[in-house]
Amino acid sequence: MKKLVFFAFIFLLFFIILPKQGVSQNLDAGEEYQVIPDDAIRLRILANSDNEADQQLKRLVRDQVNEEITEWVADITDINEARKLIETRIPEIEMIVAATLQEENKDNDFEVEYGKNVTFPTKLYGSYLYPAGEYEAVLITIGEGKGANWWCVLFPPLCFLDFSNGTTVAAAETDEQVEVEEEEAEEAEVKFFLFEWFDWL
Repeated sequence: MKKLVFFAFIFLLFFIILPKQGVSQNLDAGEEYQVIPDDAIRLRILANSDNEADQQLKRLVRDQVNEEITEWVADITDINEARKLIETRIPEIEMIVAATLQEENKDNDFEVEYGKNVTFPTKLYGSYLYPAGEYEAVLITIGEGKGANWWCVLFPPLCFLDFSNGTTVAAAETDEQVEVEEEEAEEAEVKFFLFEWFDWL
C-alpha cells in the first residue's frame, strides 16, 4: 500500500513539473527578435558620464535627433540615398544637439561624426546577440563620452526598438548561472526528498 501511494505521488509530481517546462519552451519559441540588416545605418549617443544629469541630457538629445532623422528617412528605401541625405545633413544634427544643450543650460562640448567604422559593444537583446564591431553610424559624443551609450537603427527605421535596453553579455551569463544553480539546488532537494521516501518505505 505504501508503495502504491509512493508511485502515485511520483506520477503527480511529474504531472505538475512537465507542463511548466512545455509552456516555457513554447514561450521561448514564440518570442520574436529584430534582426538588423547588413545594410543599416545606426545612431549611437555617448553620454558625458553615468550620473543622472548626464544620462538625462543624453536622452533629451536622443529624442530630438531621432525625431528629426526619422522624418528624413521615412520614405527612403535605398541605402545609398539614405547615406547621402544623412551625410549632407550632419550640420543640421549638430545644430539640434547644440540647441538641446542650450535649452538645458549645458555648456558641454560635443561631436557629431558619420562613418562606417563606429565602434559598438556587444549587446544581448532578449535572446538575440548583437556582436561588437565597427558599424556604419552617426555617432554623437557629449562631453567626455564616458557614460552609458544609447543606440538604435536609423535606416531602415528601427528606433522604435531600443536595443540599448538589452542586457550586457556579462550580466546575461551571471543570470544564466544563477538560474542553473537554482535548478540544480531544486533537483537535489527533490532527490533528497525521494531518498527519505525510500527509507520510510
